[in-house]
Amino acid sequence: MKEVFEGIAKAAARIAEALEHDDTGYSDNKNSTGDVQLKLDIRSDYIVEEELSRIPTVRALASEEKEQIEPIRTGGQYLVGYDPLDGSSLADVDLSVGSIFGVYENSFLGANLMAAAYVVYGPRVEMVTAYKQNVELWRQDRGEFKFVQILRLRDSGKLVAPGGTQQYWYPHHKELIDSMFAEGYRLRYSGGMVPDLHQILIKGGGLFSYPGTTDKAKGKIRLVFESMPFAKVFEMAGGLALNDRGERLLVSEPKGHHDTSPCFFGSKTEIERAMRAYGNV
Repeated sequence: MKEVFEGIAKAAARIAEALEHDDTGYSDNKNSTGDVQLKLDIRSDYIVEEELSRIPTVRALASEEKEQIEPIRTGGQYLVGYDPLDGSSLADVDLSVGSIFGVYENSFLGANLMAAAYVVYGPRVEMVTAYKQNVELWRQDRGEFKFVQILRLRDSGKLVAPGGTQQYWYPHHKELIDSMFAEGYRLRYSGGMVPDLHQILIKGGGLFSYPGTTDKAKGKIRLVFESMPFAKVFEMAGGLALNDRGERLLVSEPKGHHDTSPCFFGSKTEIERAMRAYGNV
């Protein structure tokens, strides 16, 4: 696993450089879900594929930017699902964006997720890894990622990051979010999953939600590339990561690697409150 994390770190350093210098405009291409790709999406996807393809233990790659799973070699141990540049549309206004990685064995099922990592490209480039017993924060320092600390969530927090277009929220979800704001919870939502979840993790607690909505009943967040890797991080940090039925995201069995699901991440108090609002407690 060490060499996979090293490959992710190398890719992150190159993506950070691309963010600093490359064109932030749109390309003429669309990804697997019909979204027009930014040039940075394409460049970041190429960088990750190039770095991870060099690792002997990586057998195949699945990217948010590719329709099909990309076989690398026979006999490798790991399958890596990744979003090369989450929140890429924020790059042209100079807000933080990120990359997400899930390292699986055998197939892209939650039960087979062995490790996860994500990278935040902001004023500082930081990487969080979840493997074995610890969630660890690493920070880039003159081209090298150095360990900073182990991350843990408290039982409750004061931040709320509510995703999805509000006009399409179901009434029970709107009531949940409004009631939390009425009690003094603070809004922290940039439109980027990585920086918003990173903030909740660093600050010690809160709630990130991307629910099913009237226009997208299964939500927008992809299981293999986004939800399940972050579920690994949040559970290992002492939090919870559930879908709208109160089921752990880490027991998900996506039928396709682009499947989506409503998702809720955060500290225990806030997640339990969300599940009560959804009738799951």
